[in-house]
Parts: sequence; structure tokens; C-alpha cells
Amino acid sequence: MNNNTNTKSAFVAIVGRPNVGKSSLLNNFVGEKVAIVTEKPQTTRTRITGVLTRSETQLVFIDTPGIHNPKTKLSEYMVRQVRESVADVDVAVLVTEPTGDIRDTERALIERFAQRGLRALLAVNKIDLLPRKELMMEKLQSFSQLYDFDEVIPVSALTKDGVDILLEKLCSYAEPGPHYFDEDAFTDQPERVLVAEMVREKLLLAMREEIPHGTAVVVEKIKEREGKPLMDIEVTIFCERENHKGMIIGKRGAMLKKVASGARADMESFLGLPVNLQCWVKVKEDWRNREGVIRSLGFE
Repeated sequence: MNNNTNTKSAFVAIVGRPNVGKSSLLNNFVGEKVAIVTEKPQTTRTRITGVLTRSETQLVFIDTPGIHNPKTKLSEYMVRQVRESVADVDVAVLVTEPTGDIRDTERALIERFAQRGLRALLAVNKIDLLPRKELMMEKLQSFSQLYDFDEVIPVSALTKDGVDILLEKLCSYAEPGPHYFDEDAFTDQPERVLVAEMVREKLLLAMREEIPHGTAVVVEKIKEREGKPLMDIEVTIFCERENHKGMIIGKRGAMLKKVASGARADMESFLGLPVNLQCWVKVKEDWRNREGVIRSLGFE
């Protein structure tokens, strides 16, 4: 912790319903890929902390799972992460899309803001998909009737349009106080967690329908080989059913090789070393509804 008396900091929660671009915004803010990104809902499962330090100002971002109606014990855990995140931050960024109705889950988040009197910004993401910007005005008016947002900022996490404007506004919330992370830190996630998420991202991208959402990834070993610039990594992929195991492995191991190859490339870029990646697939029946198993897989 940096106790320089000139430093300022702010904790920022990034919240919203699934698949609105929260993790993409986080990655843009910190300039590193600290959260995996796919087009599938509920990609993010836990609170992920990203850190940006600009001179005397440090912003600590908390990316949260998309708020949704939970259907499993794991989903209940994910929703609880969102509620707890909103409870202990300086400002919240509610991320939404430029068109469509306001969802009940978004209204529930706004109610949490109101209960705390929380300062909040509305980030309208995916404006690059709008043929005409005026199409989002009706939705913005509806949001303005629900809560007194400090500011409404249209952005595109894909093209980075408006992201710097949003970031500058967030810096204005920083108050005098210590920096909680080293200046070169960009996340609080352990190396093995980031590596596991790289594998899970490739599962989400490669597999169809429900199967990848029923998987969890645990890094059993991550160690640089003695006397050689090579990282040995062993990973176990847990799934819920025996037939899912077969699909993840694929015919003659083709699917697992595809997932491992994509994950290995990301790992080598992240670690700066060649990677020897070994992946296994195991079954834990209905693990998303078994609290003991959920905890054993690192969801605390």
C-alpha cells in the first residue's frame, strides 16, 4: 500500500445485466485483459478487480457477474457478488445497451443505488451498432426517470469511442487517500486464476449451448521448468455429465486440442514464456448446485 499523502483513490463497481460489455470496458480501462470476454451471458462468475494508476490517482475497478435471476447455487453466488460489490464502492457504473426495454434486473440494481445513495454513472455501450444515435434517446429518458445519474456517457468498448471520456469522469471521484495496489499492478487476480480463465474462455467460445456454462477450470500445477525457459501448466476441466465430458474431449480429442491450443497461445502471450499445457476433463455431477463443491472449486 502506497501511503504518499498526495495520492488519491476510488473504488468503482461495473454492474449491469449479462452480455452488455462490462468486462470489455474493464479491459479497456486497465489496458490489459484481466477479464475474459465472450458473446455468451454469464461469462464472468466472480468479482474481478482491475487496477489503473495514473500519477497520483488510482482507480480500483470491480467487474461483476451480470445480474440475472439465479437458477443454481452458483448463480446465487454470482448475484450475491453483485450485491456485495455495490455495497462498498465510491461510485458505480451501470452499463446498458442503447436500445430495448429496461430490464427488471436493471431496476433492481438502481434500487440498490437508491438504498445507499450511491453516486452512479450510466454507460450506454455498443453505440457502434446504432445506425442513428437518436434511437437511444427514448431509453435514456426512461433511465433518467428512475435515477439521478451523475452523467450519461455513450461508449463503445469495441471501438473505444467515449471510453476516455468515461475514464476521466471516474478519475474525478478519487478522494485523498492511499493507493491500495502497486503502481504497476493491473489486477488482484492470482496468476493461476487468470490462466484458468483463459481455458474457460476458449471453452465458452468453442462449445455450444449449455455445456460450457457447466464447466469449471482448476489449475493443478503452474511452474517454470528448472534450467529452461518453459512453463509447465496442468489444468483440470470439470463438467457436470459424462456425455458432456465426451463432447469437451471431442472425436479423437479434437475439441480439447482446439481449446488447449487457443488457451496456450494466450498463456504464452501473458507469461512471456513457451507453455507446456496439459488438460484433463473430469465429471462432478451437478456441481453448480453443490455448495461444498462450489467452494472447493474456488468460489468463496
